[in-house]
Amino acid sequence: MKSITTCPLQLVKRGMMGLLMVTLFSSCISNKKITYLQNLEDLPQVPEDELVNYEFPEYRLQFNDILDVKILTPEDFIENGFNMQSDQATQRMQMAQGGSDIYYMTGYSVDKEGFIDLPVIGKVKVMGLTLDETKTTLEQHLHRYVSSDIFVRVKLGGIRFSTLGEFKRPGKYTILQDRMTIFEALAASGDLTNVAKRDEILLIRQYPEGSKLHRLNLNDRNIITSPYYFIQPNDQIYAQPMKVREIGAGENASQSLSLLVSSISAVVLVLNLVLN
Repeated sequence: MKSITTCPLQLVKRGMMGLLMVTLFSSCISNKKITYLQNLEDLPQVPEDELVNYEFPEYRLQFNDILDVKILTPEDFIENGFNMQSDQATQRMQMAQGGSDIYYMTGYSVDKEGFIDLPVIGKVKVMGLTLDETKTTLEQHLHRYVSSDIFVRVKLGGIRFSTLGEFKRPGKYTILQDRMTIFEALAASGDLTNVAKRDEILLIRQYPEGSKLHRLNLNDRNIITSPYYFIQPNDQIYAQPMKVREIGAGENASQSLSLLVSSISAVVLVLNLVLN
């Protein structure tokens, strides 16, 4: 009787071992799937030392953008100097260090009709304009009230973007610079997790007429020649998980081996209890 129960037990053990080994090798994530900027087969090759030219399109203002507008006269320069630092600027730096959106309270938001509301001047339509065009428009409005020379500076109140899905630190971010690549956005969010589909990143971009969805392959080195290499204000970046997350397997060989050993131990324990 002992030999009858031992034989099925051994067969089941071997079957489970084979099944789990197949799972182990099929569930591990290869380096090719998580390595950025590869020269992929059947695609144009980008040599490492070759200069890559790109056109950086001028950004046109949209609803929900926040502008930092500064207006100065020659008297302001004479009184305070060319490199003046106001208490407001110091306060903004402190807010930025704390992770706050520093221009939300002090900047001028573009409303749904495309206007910003400035003191004295009133509402000025800026939607669809570049920053230079906005500067010229504000100067024209100001000259109705000021006869002397004026200096107008218009800047975006940082680049706002959101990251969702398989990021180590998903969330909403504001970066105080005029230009930002998608890899800088990933770095700000702690990079992607190992189970993120880097070849199917979804970029949701806002346009004056609405939103569009764009698929990006971050494994492909040609991303640096793409019009989506530089992100824009209000971009949303979504990273979906690989199938390996759904089946609950390990992200690397070490995790998969640990899972394999635990599974075999549990199966053998159950079979010993049932068959003995």
